[in-house]
Amino acid sequence: MKVAIASDHGGLNIREEIKSLMEEIGIEYEDFGCECQTSVDYPDYALPVAQKVAAGEFDRGILICGTGIGMSIAANKVKGIRCALVHDVYSAKLTRQHNDTNIISMGERVIGAGLAREIVQTWLTTDFEAGRHATRIGKIAEYEEKSEQ
Repeated sequence: MKVAIASDHGGLNIREEIKSLMEEIGIEYEDFGCECQTSVDYPDYALPVAQKVAAGEFDRGILICGTGIGMSIAANKVKGIRCALVHDVYSAKLTRQHNDTNIISMGERVIGAGLAREIVQTWLTTDFEAGRHATRIGKIAEYEEKSEQ
């Protein structure tokens, strides 16, 4: 598995924690920034990650900002992305099993580093159940296709 990860200035600390986790469990990743504590615009980091995941260059993506909200909104504008805002382990598991999410977004000002690690580990190791859920995901993909025409 190959993961793209990014944060804005509000998610620097958790991003570093998640990178350490991925190294510990042997997940390949690429860090798309940011590298500063001064205010930056979250779409500048969310959109490249979403585009890389949508293009198949990465299997999944992880985004972190202050609340996770802005990053998730931006990522979900990219066709083929199913980004979920997640702040608990149960939602992380279900968003993989039922929604086949390919990106998660978290808020550093909402959760701590320990919980973020648990969320990401659960999300990275949970498979999509398919079945009736695949039908639902298919309806979303079909809508995306029609919206572009």
